Amino acid sequence: MKWTAKARGKVGGGVLLALLGAGIPALVGALQGPVGESYHETRLYFGTQRAGGGEVREQEFAAFLDRVVTPAFPEGLTLHEGRGQWRERDGDLVRERSYELVLLYPESEAEERNARVERIRREYRRTYDQDSVGRSDDQVKVDF
Repeated sequence: MKWTAKARGKVGGGVLLALLGAGIPALVGALQGPVGESYHETRLYFGTQRAGGGEVREQEFAAFLDRVVTPAFPEGLTLHEGRGQWRERDGDLVRERSYELVLLYPESEAEERNARVERIRREYRRTYDQDSVGRSDDQVKVDF
């Protein structure tokens, strides 16, 4: 078949029609708003430099997850390894290996889950001689 402008127009029109047909449900979904249920997202930021010197080792952090975090959030979590920095009260800049823990739970359970999160923060500070464990919270739409 020789491709003429007329033939290309017919093929192109058919492809366009197919793309529009496939895209309409997605477009309608996007116009209706976010998909999913209301969930609460908590992110915890764990530094590894101990105030008295030394560092929380990878094996120690894994044991902390197994012993403290997983029992509090057995349905799952996400862990990111990273590098962080922050300025101490005396002005010194601390650069350290760090972990970001992401927890998702239904918005209806936020009050009860808050107590679990705070226990995790307290336990990490106490166990590993930390000044703080950072926390951020947000309401998100989640669909599994």
